[in-house]
Amino acid sequence: MTDTSFEHTILQDRLRGASHALLWLGIVMTVLGLAAIAWPAVSSLIATLFVGWMLLLFGILALLGAFTIHGTGPFFGALLPALLSIAVGVFLLFNPRAGEVGLTLMVGMIFMLQGAFEMIIAFELRRSASWVPMLVSAILAIFIALVISAQWPEVSLLLLGILVGVNFISTGLGYIAISRALRPIS
Repeated sequence: MTDTSFEHTILQDRLRGASHALLWLGIVMTVLGLAAIAWPAVSSLIATLFVGWMLLLFGILALLGAFTIHGTGPFFGALLPALLSIAVGVFLLFNPRAGEVGLTLMVGMIFMLQGAFEMIIAFELRRSASWVPMLVSAILAIFIALVISAQWPEVSLLLLGILVGVNFISTGLGYIAISRALRPIS
């Protein structure tokens, strides 16, 4: 038995033992995803506030960590991102609608970069059978980025919530599928 198959079996056993919890987690995530899509403005606001809190908490912890670093250069190298994270977190918490606009623009840029990267990969793999799905994914990512940029900033109030909803649904359905495939053996 190889190490890889041994680790794979341990993972399957652990997942099999947690299949009931994964099923319920998948159901909850799917329901939350549907709610996020049904009320995208509310879920966009919640997503922005969540990012704001995470940046604020990270910034505080990084700030505390910066004071444990010796040397002027490394200290300021750790201090600057900590203060920036705190500032952006506070901004998002006190100006969530403006934060939604900024986060939506960042999502659009990420989709554009993802599409460009996937297109490069697709053309590099065009002798392979898997190049067409990669090309379709690249075109879709670039199309979404163009839609975001054409409709920005108006789309900002809804897009984050819809993307969070789609992500929750796909993750929830994935958890449900895993839990059904790995039911405990009786």
